[in-house]
Order: sequence, then structure tokens, then C-alpha cells
Amino acid sequence: MSKLLLAVFLMAASATSAFAQGAGKIPQPTLTPQNSGTTQLLISVSPVNDQVVWAAGTGGTYVVTTDGGNTWRSGVVPGTADFQFRDVQGVSDKVAYLMSIGNYYPSFRIYKTVDGGHTWTKQFENEMKGAFYDCFAFWTPNRGVTHSDSVKGVFPDIRTTNGTTWESIAGNMPPALPGEASFSASGTCIATEGSDNAWVATGGSTIARILATTDGGNTWNAYDTPFVSNPSAGAISVAFADPLNGIVAGGDLSNNNPGQVATSSDGGQTWALTPAPPVEGAIFCLALVRGQPQGKNGYGQTDNPYNRAVVVTSETEPNYSSGNAAWSPDFGQTWYELPGVSGYWAVAFANRNAGWFVGNNGQILKISF
Repeated sequence: MSKLLLAVFLMAASATSAFAQGAGKIPQPTLTPQNSGTTQLLISVSPVNDQVVWAAGTGGTYVVTTDGGNTWRSGVVPGTADFQFRDVQGVSDKVAYLMSIGNYYPSFRIYKTVDGGHTWTKQFENEMKGAFYDCFAFWTPNRGVTHSDSVKGVFPDIRTTNGTTWESIAGNMPPALPGEASFSASGTCIATEGSDNAWVATGGSTIARILATTDGGNTWNAYDTPFVSNPSAGAISVAFADPLNGIVAGGDLSNNNPGQVATSSDGGQTWALTPAPPVEGAIFCLALVRGQPQGKNGYGQTDNPYNRAVVVTSETEPNYSSGNAAWSPDFGQTWYELPGVSGYWAVAFANRNAGWFVGNNGQILKISF
């Protein structure tokens, strides 16, 4: 399955927040361009907090800031110039993980740095033909899970419990449907929440599904979504505000029809479509605005008044260029365009005042509400 990347982004607000002020006025975000120091395509972004942010993309490139994006430092992981980093997880200004794909087999790798990117250790390299790892997510700095397309009816997923070694959990996964796969959409086809919950968005087959665990990946269930699903379509990006309330987005990559968004209030067991956002093409990434502790995957997230809003960007044909963007203050029930915001492939938030879009030609755009 083609692994194209763009982004759809989700942020959150409450009736007691600034969104409710001004007699119904909806404040628009502040958008501030920043200089990444690279012209490589940036595919994924992971804020640790409002000062420390990691991003990564093509050409084996990563970028990191420790001052809220005022300055960025770029680098290339040795031996990965032909690789794309499809996902990144920041832990601190010193520690981060990267997930790669490349132009030859085996090219899926997981790298980790503990010295701010000056050196990198290869922790895992795929040896299974047919596997294509799309995304990873972490519960804590040392506990994470990585998801792959299915191979002969099995998802060859892996996890780490110590931040160093990775083990197969293929035997824990539900059986895959024929052709079932995920889309490496800026690392957001999987989401973690709390200490043990995770959800994976799939497509590629006749039904688009959510795979869900509540015990850290020991057992999984599969639930149907109402999305169109075929080899180029399905559920693409997923995020959860808490153990019950989640949002998923996707669509069909083969046309410019509006993307699809759905929400769940029962942990992903059932889903209801929301109105389509005012963007063209499939939606690729979700990122909720988080409270403390901060981070792309929301380590230990609890109740947070900013977990109800949504920002989206899309993919457009004929050359899969990155499309336009929109946002919702109420979990996808109403939408507002983000004029002039295009060319961005991913977005994530440290908090409502500190989010970052990343995309084409090394573009970075800070977004604050």
C-alpha cells in the first residue's frame, strides 16, 4: 500500500475556556513561521513541552529546538541519507526516538539518542519481508508500541518495555482482514493514552477498523468504523482525549473528495461520523491539545479542558501535495478554515499556546490559541 503522509490535526477546548468568551466569538489562532535550518520535507513532529520540540523527515533528517522554536538545530542520522523518518517521539532535550523507512530492504529501523542527537543507536531493524511499519507511540519514555501493515493475515507489531529492546507482540494482535494495513500518516495511525490504552487506525481492506488495547498491548480488540475502505482508503489518524472519548480521521487517497471524521465515546467500540471539515482530500493526522505532562502521545494524560478541539490538514491529487487546513473547537461538530495554511504534513501540541506544523521544504509554523 502506498504510504503517503499529510496531516490532520486535532486540538481541544471547553466551555470554560477562551473559546467561550466574547459572546460566541471564535478566536483565530496566532500563526508564527519559524526557520528549521533544513529544506528537507519534515513528516512528523513531537513536542516534549513548550520549549523542547523534535521533528523529522526525509534525507535521514531530524531537527530539534530547546527554546520554543526561536532557533532550531538540524542533523542527519549517520547512514540514513536514503531513509525517511516517518515518526518521531521526543522525551527530553537529550532523549528521542526515530522510526525510518527507506528505498531498500530492510529499511525499517528504530533509532534512539540520549545526547540530544549527537549520536544515535539503532535499536531495531525489520527482517520480515512484506512488513511495513507505519507509526509508533509511547505510554512512558521507556514503554512504547510500533504498528505494521499485515503480513499473511498477521500484524507483526512490536513493543518495548525498557526503552532499549523491542519484542514481537504479533501473537497478541487480532487477525487481519485481507489487505488490511495502515497509513504512515505522520506517525498518527496509533495513539496512546494513560498507562495502558492504545488505538490503531486501519484501512486497505473492505472495512476500516480500530484496533484497541487496554492492557499495554497484551490483548487487543478490533472495532469497525463507518469510513470508506479500499486499498487507498480507510481510517488514517486517531487520537483520544481520555479512555472513552476519541476521534479518528481518514478518507480516500485516490480522489479529492472530502475526508471523513468520526468520534467515539466508548473507547473506540462504536463511531459516529461528524460533518466533513472544509478541506480537500483525505485527512492524515490528529493531534490533541494536551495539558501537563506534555508530549505528542500524551504520557499520563488525565482530564484536560483543551481536549475537545480539532485542527486538520489534507492531501490532494493528482500528485499527493499537501492540502489546506481547518480546525474545530468542539471535536469535529463545527469547522473553521485556517486561511493560508498549506504545505504542512504534521502538527502536534505541547499545550494550546504551543503547537507546531511541519512540512514541505523544512517549513515550520507555530500555532497558538
